[in-house]
Amino acid sequence: MSRLSRTGALRRRLGATPRLTRRRTARALAALPAALLLALLPTAASAYPNPGVVSGDIVVHDPSMARTPSGQYLLYSTHNGLELRTSGDRTAFSRSGSAFSSAPSWWSKYTSGTDAWAPDVSYHNGTYYLYYAVSSFGSNTSAIGLATSSTGQAGSWSDKGTVYTSSSSSDYNAIDPNLFVDGSGSWWLSFGSWWTGIKMIRIDSSTGKQSGSDTTRYSLATTSSTAIEAPYVIKHGSYYYLFSSYDKCCAGTSSTYKIKVGRSSSVTGPYTDKSGVALMNGGGTPVLESHGRYIGPGGQSVLSDVDGDLLVYHYYDGNDNGTPKLGVNLLDWSSGWPVAY
Repeated sequence: MSRLSRTGALRRRLGATPRLTRRRTARALAALPAALLLALLPTAASAYPNPGVVSGDIVVHDPSMARTPSGQYLLYSTHNGLELRTSGDRTAFSRSGSAFSSAPSWWSKYTSGTDAWAPDVSYHNGTYYLYYAVSSFGSNTSAIGLATSSTGQAGSWSDKGTVYTSSSSSDYNAIDPNLFVDGSGSWWLSFGSWWTGIKMIRIDSSTGKQSGSDTTRYSLATTSSTAIEAPYVIKHGSYYYLFSSYDKCCAGTSSTYKIKVGRSSSVTGPYTDKSGVALMNGGGTPVLESHGRYIGPGGQSVLSDVDGDLLVYHYYDGNDNGTPKLGVNLLDWSSGWPVAY
């Protein structure tokens, strides 16, 4: 699909338009000679789509986006008390303060100042929930915190303290949280970075904290290098899908981050990739990797919007000294697997 078609899909929010364009493109390609078709095939580096057009204040890391009932987009990201950007059209974003203007006192055990990470914002039953991580780079003395708000706006958040923690003696890292609410109303929190990989715990919906009746820490995914983090779980059809960021983040144009996915018939796993390899054995089907100027995409979240599912992530801009920027792509579903376009 052309860049123009992808941009139009993002701006018009018409889910049928991309499929129609692809069918017409497929018919046109079928009429071309085989030699010309081979010449038109993309190389591995260019096989992934570029992000849809976004503008304004888009220098972000670990973005998470929610859509308010009135249609405003709230985009929270790492650093500075969890930065907020807002948009009315999902294209132009402006800086709108931070979730926290000062750090809750308990943060000092895990970090200095207001440097919180990897927010996860969502809206349930009239309340916005903001899960996030407090830690220092390379350490697993970490905590997942929770704040709630009736509006989701900067400065409106009420600190609810810690949800889950890890220490230097833990074999996991309590960062990069993601809340998932399943069809039966059960709440689950996935999290994890390096060490033994991606974990999940049951959440009590009345408190937003860990369930007292199910304290199991489930293991969902890991790799031989242990370079996996930033889980995000969604439900599509009859399967649960676990998106994660693999390999090295936070190194500008030297980053090797990439987004992969696996699926399961149960929210707690086991998850396998498209080839049937278990995510606990290093599996993962690529969704988005480096291509052109868009280096190391990851730190992803998924928003189910009016025109389909959105993959929201950061990448390092090879044309701007590796500055981390916002990327947004729609997801198509092909034979039960997500494809970015």
